[in-house]
Amino acid sequence: MDTLFGTYLVPVAIVAVAIVLGLGLINLVRGGNANRSQMLMRWRIGLQLLAIVVIMTAVYFKAR
Repeated sequence: MDTLFGTYLVPVAIVAVAIVLGLGLINLVRGGNANRSQMLMRWRIGLQLLAIVVIMTAVYFKAR
């Protein structure tokens, strides 16, 4: 279980947050649709929560 979280899920969660953040910033800089920016930032917050849960779970299993 430690390998699953530490090797696969943590990097995937971090990359997902980075991609959504990048898309939101690109949309903001280009002056895109404000509703799209809001949607992307909401997705970012949700993905950050998921990333924190995944990271804390990895730390839990690593400590065991």
